[in-house]
Amino acid sequence: MTTVMGKRLIAKAMAVHPEVQAALENGTLVIVAGTTNGYVAEEVLGALGQAEGFSRQGFHRGLTIGPGGRRSGASFPGDVVIRDGQWQRGLTIYDVVDDLRAGDVVLKGANAFDVRGQPAVQIGHTQGGTILEAMAALIGRRVQLLVPVGLEKRVFGDIVELSLRCNAADGHGVRMFPFPGRIITEIEAIKLLTGADAVQLAAGGVCGAEGSAWLGIEGSDEQVAAALELVRSLEGEPPCVV
Repeated sequence: MTTVMGKRLIAKAMAVHPEVQAALENGTLVIVAGTTNGYVAEEVLGALGQAEGFSRQGFHRGLTIGPGGRRSGASFPGDVVIRDGQWQRGLTIYDVVDDLRAGDVVLKGANAFDVRGQPAVQIGHTQGGTILEAMAALIGRRVQLLVPVGLEKRVFGDIVELSLRCNAADGHGVRMFPFPGRIITEIEAIKLLTGADAVQLAAGGVCGAEGSAWLGIEGSDEQVAAALELVRSLEGEPPCVV
């Protein structure tokens, strides 16, 4: 499964996630801008019949781009804030964070997670960026944080130790912040959408398969068939344009 296939798969799962559905019905859902969350926003808004006017181009803050890669030049449209099933266009998490309450849900991507499932985000903003803005609501008011993140972001060191290194007083470059949140990777997405269990067997490739994941699928005959059909339906996913 390529990274863009994984982004689409995770997005489809987030659109039917029980906590997301509950927030859409009666509450607030905040989809914080990011490349994977752009796919999530497409799927969620599409399911609501409100996708018109949304574009993944520009829906990000920080980016990691390969050599020779180019941005689309699209302006930042804001995060996607949905209240009681209605998209509130033009808002960001900064506009609504003080109003979030228990039962509301924030979707925030990650730059890394370790083998324990602990996510972390890289920070370039001197005030800590969107994740620190959200922490008071997440901890103080029991707002739920879900973390859509692809398997290519898994690291093998301890996230807390890696963050201490990034944040050292004599360090350079971006900082890193570990945060409480439940990750949803391609593995959890397959489970949520089909009931099948998935495990990563291998990774990598060339000619567009860089960062890809080989997944092993287990379950009933019906679950395995559904998972295979789901994965095959993603094969035409075009490259991510930002």
